[in-house]
Amino acid sequence: MVNQAGDKVGTLHELMIDLEYGSVAYAVLSFGGFLGMGNRLFAIPWEALKLAPEKKQFILDVDKKKLENAPGFDKDNWPDFADRQWGSTIYKYYGYSSYWDE
Repeated sequence: MVNQAGDKVGTLHELMIDLEYGSVAYAVLSFGGFLGMGNRLFAIPWEALKLAPEKKQFILDVDKKKLENAPGFDKDNWPDFADRQWGSTIYKYYGYSSYWDE
């Protein structure tokens, strides 16, 4: 995955589906670490990703510095993605309104 400037910012690890709304709620991005060790995971609002079909990749519309300071989690300790309060804080951090609050 790359950012708007074309810099590699991480790897798409998982897509989290909101079963209540029947849509993708988050992309889980991994970045950091060395040789896959110590990677942190980050839930990114689905709206922050733009598909670039001509390049066959997603572009992450988030400033690299913001991503570096983002709230993340350990690969062995995932948050409760069904927790709407937690989700709202993630959406707000990235500057998006959560679709369930609209």
